[in-house]
Amino acid sequence: MFDFILYLHLLAATVWIGGSVFLFALGIFLRDKEAQKKVYFHVGPIYGYVESVWLTILIITGLWMFFHMGLQNVFNGEVKRLAFLLQYKLILVALITIATIVHMYIAFKTNGKERTKLQLLLSRGSSMAIFVLNLMILWFAMQIRTLL
Repeated sequence: MFDFILYLHLLAATVWIGGSVFLFALGIFLRDKEAQKKVYFHVGPIYGYVESVWLTILIITGLWMFFHMGLQNVFNGEVKRLAFLLQYKLILVALITIATIVHMYIAFKTNGKERTKLQLLLSRGSSMAIFVLNLMILWFAMQIRTLL
């Protein structure tokens, strides 16, 4: 069972990170603003639903492994580096979840419409946060894996 959960977690991470990197790159490299609007209008909602499912799978499988492996006990133990890495990874996961909720709320509310300056700022800021946090979480995950 553990192998299946780990596989599902890695698959979800691949879809989640790959998708967010792809859309982030689209936002940077697709210079034609009209083409960008059309792409996001059609792809955005599909991506939002699919990525919500994969983020949920990531969180559920991550929590399952955390408790199944007894990692909650590491915070009271001797392994300070593992506790440090887990603590910060969990904080980053909480932050990326919040950034995703903010981004998706604005994206679904304004899909096909003109955004206010605040909506634009929050949308782009949360998108950038998701991109950076993905890379940070991936680094923490690799460090944790080397200790386990």
